[in-house]
Amino acid sequence: MDSLSQTFSALADPTRRAILARLATGAATVGELAEPFDMSLPAVSRHLKVLTEAGLIERSTEAQWRRCTLRGEGMREAADWIEFYRRFWEQQFDRLDAFLARTAPKPAKEKPRGRRS
Repeated sequence: MDSLSQTFSALADPTRRAILARLATGAATVGELAEPFDMSLPAVSRHLKVLTEAGLIERSTEAQWRRCTLRGEGMREAADWIEFYRRFWEQQFDRLDAFLARTAPKPAKEKPRGRRS
């Protein structure tokens, strides 16, 4: 699977997005990341493995603790892809606006009202 597909696949899961949101506030241990979820530690570890393989997080070992941190550059390819299409659609909408402005019917001029004597 190419890296962009891997990133979007990793982001498709709400648990993994929640983990990324938590890591956006700072590094955390696997146990800290697992706390809010009603799932086993091995299940959380599988989610972390997917995020690691997608390049979205980094895991390190400090003594007996396994610490996870967010890797901002892991999102770069996905952000660039989204930005390309955002600009594309913005240009298309600008062209549509210009077309509609050129082809819109002109408002009818008011007929001058005659004076009553």
